[in-house]
Amino acid sequence: MSDRAAEAAQLRTLLAAQPNDRVAWHNLAAAEGDLRRAGESEFAARRAIALGITAPETRLVLARALQSQRKLDEAENMFKKAIALRPAYVEAHRDLAQLVWMRSGRADYALRKVEQALRDAPDQTGLHLVKATVLEFAGDNAAALTAAAEGLARAPDHTALLLRSAHLHALAGNAQHALTLAERAARLAPADVATQVAMCEALLAAGPIVEAESHAEGLCAAQPLNQYAIALRTTAWRLSGNTRYAAYCDYPSLVDAQLLDTPRGWASLDDFLIDLAAELGGLHSFRTHPLDQSVRGGSQLTLQRSELARPLITALFDSIRTSVQRFITKLGPGDDPVRARNAGGAAISGAWSVRLASGGHHADHVHPHGWLSSACYIDLPPTIGAGATPQDRAGWLRFGRPGVVTQPPLAADHFVQPTPGLLVLFPAYMWHGVEPFESDHPRLSVAFDVVPA
Repeated sequence: MSDRAAEAAQLRTLLAAQPNDRVAWHNLAAAEGDLRRAGESEFAARRAIALGITAPETRLVLARALQSQRKLDEAENMFKKAIALRPAYVEAHRDLAQLVWMRSGRADYALRKVEQALRDAPDQTGLHLVKATVLEFAGDNAAALTAAAEGLARAPDHTALLLRSAHLHALAGNAQHALTLAERAARLAPADVATQVAMCEALLAAGPIVEAESHAEGLCAAQPLNQYAIALRTTAWRLSGNTRYAAYCDYPSLVDAQLLDTPRGWASLDDFLIDLAAELGGLHSFRTHPLDQSVRGGSQLTLQRSELARPLITALFDSIRTSVQRFITKLGPGDDPVRARNAGGAAISGAWSVRLASGGHHADHVHPHGWLSSACYIDLPPTIGAGATPQDRAGWLRFGRPGVVTQPPLAADHFVQPTPGLLVLFPAYMWHGVEPFESDHPRLSVAFDVVPA
């Protein structure tokens, strides 16, 4: 049992004896939310509010639980109630802005409450960070840089704003200024992992590869299971010509592609995928992508416990687990970061579905807390290319192109063509993304992380 699950169990015991303890109900709501038990979180938060708790934090917890259950109008109203109780409540502003952005696809709508709050409290630097984040993921990097600069003008030592600004300057081609900002953040918070990560990213963008590799080695030593740190190190190795890159990114042995077994109850895999596509399509409820995720031009659906309990999705993951077990058995033991953690078993850790629209793609990324990552294809547009030339790889899964700026730039060095029913498994530290495609038919997939068990 996890610490959070144990805490929830203790709170339920307490509330059995003291059912009118509104603070305990709030704490239970927060714990249930962290455990992805949205219905239980909603119930506990509503009990706390009914008992008279006035904290905006309780409204935030309730809003998140409502959103997780796709009660979107109620969630939006509850985020606004949290903000009404605390007009500069940064976490509530961020969640509300993201929800409105995903529902509308319009940054101006998403930022209305943030702009209002900034007029009343321009020194609330967290709000400048929210604004910069929304603008970046809406595709307006220049406006995002301006928003971050406005925040830094009021709080030059705000670490998170320094890191966001460094990232945006690197994207804009201002690598030396990005490095200056990252160095300032590192001086302010030398023990903070995020600042050390930003330093490594800035060094990769600016060009001093030996320093970047040294920084990445330090990150890996401090956090050996951090898949993002491993990705930064392999990127430095590739730039320096270090042969260890080929061992860590040995695509033939470490990237596995296999068709799912047909679940029981269906005559064929195609029949199952048709039913599953209809099921997942009915669950996707957003117009566009979330903030701080890899999806661009599509929606992302987190698969909560209630979705995973649906018969079709249960059948999917029964088949997925069989494929995962085959792969880890084939991997066997070894000294590399993947095989060294192979204990012979595996557990699913977080799952989601992505529906990309025409022009959609995935930015290159890794999964910092995983062991194995995945892509499972449910329904694909007919325009997925045959791969005779790079121009034919629309909608393909690519590997090796870093999700950070490098000097010189690095191209993808491995591709996998999606087909319906194909499950691709690979180390969580491998950079991966999706090539853009054009089609009226959406590209529907499911993904999840795997951890050793």
